[in-house]
Amino acid sequence: MTTLSHPAIAESLPTETLLGWLRDMYLIREFEIRTMQAYQNKKIGGFCHVYIGQEAVAVGCVAATRNNDPLVTAYRDHGHGLARGMDPKYGMAEMFGKLAGCAKGKGGSMHFFDAANSMYGGHGIVGAQTPLGAGLAFATKYEDEVMGGGKSDKVTLCFLGDGAVNQGAFHEAMNLAGLFDLPVIFIVENNGYSMGTAIERGTTMAHDLGAKARANGIDHITIQGMDVMSVYDGMKPFVDQCRENSRPGFVDMQTYRFKGHSMSDPRKYRTKDEEAQYEAQDPIGRLEHVLKTQRDVADADMESIYDAQKKIVRETVEFAENAPAPGFDELYKDVYVEPFGPWTGTSLPEMLANDPNYNGGAR
Repeated sequence: MTTLSHPAIAESLPTETLLGWLRDMYLIREFEIRTMQAYQNKKIGGFCHVYIGQEAVAVGCVAATRNNDPLVTAYRDHGHGLARGMDPKYGMAEMFGKLAGCAKGKGGSMHFFDAANSMYGGHGIVGAQTPLGAGLAFATKYEDEVMGGGKSDKVTLCFLGDGAVNQGAFHEAMNLAGLFDLPVIFIVENNGYSMGTAIERGTTMAHDLGAKARANGIDHITIQGMDVMSVYDGMKPFVDQCRENSRPGFVDMQTYRFKGHSMSDPRKYRTKDEEAQYEAQDPIGRLEHVLKTQRDVADADMESIYDAQKKIVRETVEFAENAPAPGFDELYKDVYVEPFGPWTGTSLPEMLANDPNYNGGAR
């Protein structure tokens, strides 16, 4: 399967559903705008990769799944977390390195986790999430079919950038997924650049990424990722097929990031004309146009939704700024399943009392 052929499912959905997608994309866009501001003001440290321009991908894909379908992604992960239902204040607190963050301030921008919403993390090593995606699919299938005695009904979404298709781990994961009939869909958010290198310069068969899937006997489709309705129309039947057949899938999701690879990227490798061409296809503007011309939604109503999301994000920044930073004792937590591993019976107070470099937690 090399091309996308489907009914226009999204056109038949209620207006309220489309407004919900618009609300989610507004939230992601505003969250990223404030993230950039906070980074520039040195309130956020480390690496930071924003999702502006790609909002339709996360929102449309998540809409095509169930909340208990596992999701794993790379380091451009804020949009996926918010689309999956993460409370934005815990996401922003994570960005600020605060204890109230979704990973207790220990992961930062690249490591959003939300187990309650089946999001198993953003991952900083290129391609590292792909074997994890295959593993999550294996786990759900094993739990349902071997331990539970019934047919597995979960589908794992594994997002990756186009640069990750050249990683060995990705090909190993694809091979195992095809071999073991794992219900995982590898979604390449193909924004045309691996950091600053155009995909054609670093990837064979760049014009036909489906060749990577065909080599492993995996069905694949191509989706126009700048339109949330097209994303949903392509993903919903593909997810349903993967769920029903318990087989993997591969998606070449063609999209574009409006900003650089990361906050430190000056974007000198692409032209202003190219950026303007894609910015004219803004997924938020496209959905606004549909709602206005086909669903009779007034501009004022959409502006009201946007204002509400801006208020939410403003409050998340205030929450993150006022949240406490992790204490010294957090260095010893979340390292082992047991507080200090199975080889020592030393308690935290005893360890700190015997540590000549510990100053009682004073900063």
